Amino acid sequence: MAKLTFLGAAGTVTGSKHLLDTGSHRLLIDCGLFHGLKELRARNWEPLPIAATKIHTIVLTHAHLDHIGYLPRLVAQGFRGRVYCTPGTRDLATLVLSDAARIQEEDARDANRHGYSKHHPALPLYTTEDAELALTLLQPVGYNRPIPVLPDVQMEFLNAGHLLGSSYARITTGGQAILFGGDLGRYGRPVLPDPTPVTDADILLVESTYGNKRHDPDDGGDRLARLVTDVFDRGGKLIIPSFAIGRVNEVIYWLDKLEEQRRIPVMPVFVDSPMASRALDFYARHSDQLDPDMATGRQGVRAFFTKRMTMVASPQQSKEVVASKKPSIVIASSGMATGGRVLYHLRAALPDPRNTVLFVGYQAAGTRGRSLVDGQPFVRIKGMDVAVHAHIERLDSMSAHADADEILRWLGNFTRAPRMTYLVHGESEALNALKTRICTEKHWQVHVAVHQEQVEL
Repeated sequence: MAKLTFLGAAGTVTGSKHLLDTGSHRLLIDCGLFHGLKELRARNWEPLPIAATKIHTIVLTHAHLDHIGYLPRLVAQGFRGRVYCTPGTRDLATLVLSDAARIQEEDARDANRHGYSKHHPALPLYTTEDAELALTLLQPVGYNRPIPVLPDVQMEFLNAGHLLGSSYARITTGGQAILFGGDLGRYGRPVLPDPTPVTDADILLVESTYGNKRHDPDDGGDRLARLVTDVFDRGGKLIIPSFAIGRVNEVIYWLDKLEEQRRIPVMPVFVDSPMASRALDFYARHSDQLDPDMATGRQGVRAFFTKRMTMVASPQQSKEVVASKKPSIVIASSGMATGGRVLYHLRAALPDPRNTVLFVGYQAAGTRGRSLVDGQPFVRIKGMDVAVHAHIERLDSMSAHADADEILRWLGNFTRAPRMTYLVHGESEALNALKTRICTEKHWQVHVAVHQEQVEL
């Protein structure tokens, strides 16, 4: 009998890892890093309950760090099997994993140089060499192409509409179909298509990031226009921490649209993320996978550029943007302010009430982003306590995660109930709220996954 063990994204939104044991082979679906609370981040350093060498293959649903960021660590521990993903995920992974390794190496060097780590010496979770080796194991497979990935396992990717290359993974083994939902995209959003409808599965894993919430209705950019105009009138900066792959695209799309409609002043826009600028190239290369309205012609490329946009390349150029006091919009990663160049912008901008910091995605518990949206008067950045006097705003309408209504809409495509639905990738309130809705409205069997829980399928 096949067994499933939840090694991450169980009771939390990060660290996605689900181990499927068929009895003769072991398959890991997603290989993500934990973020946020200290006790969660500590799990990245703890050994998995199974040796890396005993995992035969890995399937990745998409290229966000909380779904692929642990892969170099696993490779450093001896994993050498194939890693299946879509071509879009493969391309974005080359950016994400290399960047993650570089940031961890830089953070370790900074901690050792300035002595603010409790560890002596501070070490990176993995190195650039580990990331490079992990990338050699990636095996791209297109959507809607069932293939054997192990002697007793068949796998198929279906477009999830969450990120370029994002997918659900339908795993068939032992006569049953197990659908690993990854992250579920949204309906009627720019840039990416709607999530693919699915009609049946014996076992279903579904995310619940916003399982207890409804996103703000699409206001056609009205609120973003007000925020941009207000910060311009104050002579300040608008700092937008953003996930370098995916979210940056939608932010620029809306800024360009508002500029074109003359609803915001024309301001310098700096994209201070080399990874984001390279990701834009991959989006253009895979334009056939974008929303049909953007997939062809000049509009598809033009939609990702404003009139006065600059791709910040060098560290020196980034320092100049940080030091500048001129009104501008700065988009920099990471989206939860856990690392990357955005930290330098925040350190400079937060003490000044003329500035605004706008979060456009989910902020996990324990992250700097969560502290800021929760109204903390100080945040710690690079070993320093930074006072928060800037305006802190949040715009969930740009989220790439389906809200509760959209999850139920997607589940409405099923023509029969799964034998069991497991809720993952959510915090406790969201998980329990979504369970109640599915049980009440659809009368399905639903179970909230627990970290390191093992279930028989």
